[in-house]
Amino acid sequence: MTARAQESMPVVGYLGTDTPDRFASRLHSFHQGLGSLGFFEGKNIKVEYRWAEGKSDRLPALALELARAQVSVITAPGSLSSALAAKAATSSIPIVFEMGADPVESGLVASLNRPGSNITGVTSLNAQVGSKRLELLHELLPSARAFALLVNPDNKRNAEATVHLLQAAADARNLKLHLLQATTEKEFDRAFGQVRELGAGALVIANDIYYALRSEMLGLLAQRHTVPAAHQSREFVLAGGLIGYGGDVGESHRLAGVYTGRVLRGEKPADLPVQQVTKVYMAINLKAAKAMAITVPLSMTARADEVIE
Repeated sequence: MTARAQESMPVVGYLGTDTPDRFASRLHSFHQGLGSLGFFEGKNIKVEYRWAEGKSDRLPALALELARAQVSVITAPGSLSSALAAKAATSSIPIVFEMGADPVESGLVASLNRPGSNITGVTSLNAQVGSKRLELLHELLPSARAFALLVNPDNKRNAEATVHLLQAAADARNLKLHLLQATTEKEFDRAFGQVRELGAGALVIANDIYYALRSEMLGLLAQRHTVPAAHQSREFVLAGGLIGYGGDVGESHRLAGVYTGRVLRGEKPADLPVQQVTKVYMAINLKAAKAMAITVPLSMTARADEVIE
């Protein structure tokens, strides 16, 4: 391919919240979506990647870099912070987001059906199912009167929304909710140790891209501390966590690739309704439950997509 041909290719700006390695499976799904519309990196499109390496405070500057490069479209996957950074960086370049939060409540779009402006995307609504994780843990531990919630204060708006949602769910069940915080991997171990110290029966781990990309580590810690915990991903349960419950992240990233392709074809974000991934995955680790002397009712295993024994 000639240099002139490469220069004429449309350019996708990809604003990643972490590292390429941690995003590998999500990136694969994204390229599947692009490929379904005939767009292939290095063949008929270029992709400019910017990686925040788990530091959300880097996202605004990285988004500005992409905007100044005048890319054809900015894809902002993984978090509300990424989408907000892209939106603040440009009001003219099309933006496609992928995240778990509610984009209307977050102020990203005017409505799901009519996003307006230069931004649209996909939501797995993972943030909204946090209360279901609490419900499942309470179902397994009906005598527990206190639970803990782990949030990432660096992802401020997401953390605030999660606390609000889970506190309402706890109040409805007359449960006490202890708030724990962790912004780095080093703080995870301390947070798990605090669950028992606070007298909490179990731990709900908030939907957060930093946490999601470290699901295996969190599952191993849940196992080591013998803490009943619920997180969003299958990897968490496979590593030793008790419950995994969340939206299909692979599907949401694939759909973000499809929307990015549609924008490259000339469609306007304002005319593309925000898509919602409605499929929810649920997994239970019976081995972990047995180690913690928890009896999992058949009614729950029957509802699970995957049971690990």
